[in-house]
Amino acid sequence: MKNHDALPAPDGGLDHGPRPGWFKRLVAQEDLNFLLTNRVPRIALTKLMGRFSRIESPLLTKLTIAVWRWFTLLDLSEAKHQSFRSLKDCFTRELKPGARVFDARPDIFASPSDAIVGAMGVVRQGRIYQAKGFPYSTEELFGPTQDASAFEGGRFVTLRLTSAMYHRFHAPADGTVEHVTYLSGDTWNVNPVALKRVERLFCRNERAVVRMTLASGHPIALVPVAAILVASIRLHFLDVLLHLGRKGAHEMPCDAPHVKGQEMGWFEHGSTIIVFVPPGFELAEGIATGQQIRAGQALLKLSA
Repeated sequence: MKNHDALPAPDGGLDHGPRPGWFKRLVAQEDLNFLLTNRVPRIALTKLMGRFSRIESPLLTKLTIAVWRWFTLLDLSEAKHQSFRSLKDCFTRELKPGARVFDARPDIFASPSDAIVGAMGVVRQGRIYQAKGFPYSTEELFGPTQDASAFEGGRFVTLRLTSAMYHRFHAPADGTVEHVTYLSGDTWNVNPVALKRVERLFCRNERAVVRMTLASGHPIALVPVAAILVASIRLHFLDVLLHLGRKGAHEMPCDAPHVKGQEMGWFEHGSTIIVFVPPGFELAEGIATGQQIRAGQALLKLSA
């Protein structure tokens, strides 16, 4: 007999598909979830997954996607193509034209990606939160070469992409990317279970700090953070793949104009983007922790 109740998927999302009762009880155990996704050779598994995902075999890809669907709610109905050469092609799939419409209002800062809204709030004394009771500093997150003082008193919003989601991210508003700092690191899982147990997790993981100035003159930062099984971040405007092989900090100044909704890059699996804006922005109507949003939906609004 199968149980059709919703249950947490291994990546932290909700899966409403039928699952045996033993599977539901197994996945619901936080201790076991944490053990299976973190007390393993994370970097070695991540590199292995990267190689596996690039194998071009239609049969292997179909079988792997079938297994993937058994663990999470994967919907490919919006994908531009319905057949994939490799697992990576499925992870980084494009969507059909018009599948994501970006809010065109000039005072709206749109969500750069599909995501579940995580921790959010105001940056106070350089301190922000990954989960209740787990603070970390903007100084450590941004790295030793970046000045995060522009965001003191401003807002941060954590956007978590599950493995089944659309993995490309886009410009949240018109503006110019001026600098990218790549920081190599670990590959802890970024699901809610790990966020409640691993202090300063986002500061430990591989990440990039993308500094951008909006057409309005406001500085913003997008911080894509990698995770277990995903440690490759593609940024189109630099024509570079950031991955675990790049040790230490890498400074990449650039001058890359973007229009709202323009694709900026992708993760090669689900992960997290932390958004920073300076004082003067408010949350858009209806934005709340735990809410699932789509790329292009209003996330923040410039105050009058």
